[in-house]
Amino acid sequence: MSKITAFFTELMRKYLPDPFVFAILLTLLTMVLAFAVESRPVNLVVEDWGKGFWSLLAFTTQMAVILVMGYVLAAAPLVNRFLDRIASHVHTPRQAIIVATIVATIVGCVGSYLNWGFGLVIGGIMARKLALKVKGVHYPLIIASAYTGFTMYSLGFSATIPVLISTKGHTFESSMGLIPLTQTIFSAPMLLTSLAVLIALPLLNAAMHPKAGEKIVELDPAVAAEEGKSAAGHDLLGDQKTLAYRLNNSRVLNLLIGLCGMAYVVLHFVKGGNLDLNMINFFILFLGVLLLKTPMLYVEKVNEGVKTIGGIILQFPFYAGIMAIMHGSGLVESIAHIFVSIASEHTLPLWGLVSSFVINFFAPSGGGHWVLQGPFMIDAAKTLGASQAQTAMSVMLGNGWNDLVQPFWILPALALSKLKLKDIMGYTVVSMMLVGVIYATTMLIWPHL
Repeated sequence: MSKITAFFTELMRKYLPDPFVFAILLTLLTMVLAFAVESRPVNLVVEDWGKGFWSLLAFTTQMAVILVMGYVLAAAPLVNRFLDRIASHVHTPRQAIIVATIVATIVGCVGSYLNWGFGLVIGGIMARKLALKVKGVHYPLIIASAYTGFTMYSLGFSATIPVLISTKGHTFESSMGLIPLTQTIFSAPMLLTSLAVLIALPLLNAAMHPKAGEKIVELDPAVAAEEGKSAAGHDLLGDQKTLAYRLNNSRVLNLLIGLCGMAYVVLHFVKGGNLDLNMINFFILFLGVLLLKTPMLYVEKVNEGVKTIGGIILQFPFYAGIMAIMHGSGLVESIAHIFVSIASEHTLPLWGLVSSFVINFFAPSGGGHWVLQGPFMIDAAKTLGASQAQTAMSVMLGNGWNDLVQPFWILPALALSKLKLKDIMGYTVVSMMLVGVIYATTMLIWPHL
């Protein structure tokens, strides 16, 4: 295991660029493929890219809010005390790796029922706590281990595709109907898959920890302490006797506005309102207000959270442009067709998984990914007589599988840890291989059940 890990770690160190550079190279590659494979004229390719660049601006804002609010929830005192209690029972490096992975998978997955941003961030916060507490923990590995738990979001309520196709009026309802969650994320094969990942992933990550005598990079407590001081530098400055100070640190104000927010959520659903991204963001924003207790504490944590999403705000428009090229040129259909053309009724979910993995490099967003690949996969399932539920889940799992090595979603973990992509990607590649075996096995067996 150490040789495999060392190989991929060194490979990433030498050849893997910064995530922003990766996005630029991916943009250029997509342009070349659109021209060379689909014979799309260069001027139209550039127009597709330019027109699509800002097409997901509203969605980008929603994603940014989800991540920042997820950070606020994960950093709330109540959650922090819970994580500290867990960390107090961990004493060895391998235990720390296992716990960081389990927290990211279990707590993160449960948290993702509320907010996948919460699930993405909480693992990183837990990993830093353990890296500071337990001597001898290899810091890049524990951060990578915490991130790998993010793959579980594709098996929970934050799984965009199964939730979408179970909602009345979804885009493809006329062609595939409504697919209840009991046939997708709550089906027996998916629940067993979740259990398999939950057991195997922590054990694999622990096995990758450097042995005695091998190089270990630890988190310097002095550096972490200095970061904490700078993050709280403004603290709650002001004269405690002033009205301004009392308003800024008033628990009553947070309680009143927080309860107003919760009241609106209740009224919204009583009147038959739908659960969409805006409502989720509204709910978690005011839940954070209640948990943080005072306006200035809330602002402090929001400011910290904003620092973790700079790369996402910068790069999301580039991926929107890439998706526009993929759609305009027909590249998505061509990629999917390569795999679907050799599929049968029983193997379509497997090839759907593999094609989704490839496409997710270009479209790392569950919703946007489904809009591109969904129509082709739905038609293929109809033609071959395959299950629409299994086909849709194959696309969702391919999305979550690829996210283990897609630089875009690792950005918050990098911001929290102050590490570079090349420091942790070697470990996530090995985890990706294991998760791929589990997902592929599920997709091969499920159609025969």
